[in-house]
Amino acid sequence: MASVISIGYFNLKPGIDFSGGIAWEIKFSEKPAAKGELLDFFNNTLQITDAAIIPQEGNNNFLIRFKTISETEHQQYLKKIEEKFGALEELQFQNIGPSVGEELRKKSLWAFGLVLLAISLYVAFAFRKVSRPVSSWKYGIITLVTLFHDALIPAGMFAMLGKLLNAEVDTNFVVAILVVMGFSVHDTIVVFDRIRENLRNQKDGQSSFENLVNQSVNETMSRSINTSLTLALTLIALYIWGPDTLKLFNLVILVGTVVGTYSSIFVASPLLTLWQKSKKL
Repeated sequence: MASVISIGYFNLKPGIDFSGGIAWEIKFSEKPAAKGELLDFFNNTLQITDAAIIPQEGNNNFLIRFKTISETEHQQYLKKIEEKFGALEELQFQNIGPSVGEELRKKSLWAFGLVLLAISLYVAFAFRKVSRPVSSWKYGIITLVTLFHDALIPAGMFAMLGKLLNAEVDTNFVVAILVVMGFSVHDTIVVFDRIRENLRNQKDGQSSFENLVNQSVNETMSRSINTSLTLALTLIALYIWGPDTLKLFNLVILVGTVVGTYSSIFVASPLLTLWQKSKKL
């Protein structure tokens, strides 16, 4: 609910990948330039108030993102920056038009929807031989709900970061969400597969479905936590010591990993049990 409120109130701020704009990477040759000084120059001298400046590897490298400009303006701004900060090397200058950004946004939404659908169909197919006491398609539906839950929470966090830290949704964010979904479905299937195995091995009436799910969760919990903890430690290290351009990417995957581990145990399995119990009411 908090993520839904965050997205509804703050909205996800689209980056230039989706809205169009400039990605300009420069390297100063003579003297280091401070991020704050460079930002003030863009705001006050160049009159570009929407510039986002991201330091890169080394003290003299900066990735600058802002609205679309013409080639004439590009050369004028380049000359003014050199006059202010000294000689520089232009590493890249990408001008992404609004139509390209719109196409990328549509393809990203299609990718997200198709991944959800494909995973749900696969799970339903994989569990087709375990139709009692829960139909195989219900495993697919619950997996779909769990994946949506796991993607929604990092998205809500990112909407808040967009308000607080000017974080923008770009293709890296889409990739991170897809990675989270892949890890989440793996964790959920581990639990469901143990449920399937225990259903096959038990004798008729030996144990209730609720007890069997509880047993399956207990048998896989340590494996899920240890796997997630190993990945989380790696992501924390990358977030602290990795490049600045990938910090938010790593943060989204880190939060998604924690949420995915939680949901496979405390969301997917309880939903499966509740759905089964509802048939008896």
